[in-house]
Amino acid sequence: MGGGARYPYPKYVWSPAGGWWVRPSNWAANTAFASAGIAAIIYATWNYSSDHETFHTQPDRWIPSMLWSKEYRNKDKDVKA
Repeated sequence: MGGGARYPYPKYVWSPAGGWWVRPSNWAANTAFASAGIAAIIYATWNYSSDHETFHTQPDRWIPSMLWSKEYRNKDKDVKA
């Protein structure tokens, strides 16, 4: 199983994906670094979006974005005060 032994391949061929039998030793660190970067971008986008979200027409029922929308967070604080 596995398709046979490795065969000699031309060393002068360059591939952006790494070549024929790529197994980088630091694949786990690369994956963790990329995941952390993606998480940071998503977090920043989420915060910006929730701070700038407004409803032009009030919803007629509860929707999940009311939990993090600045418009409804401030309303709840004003009512309780």
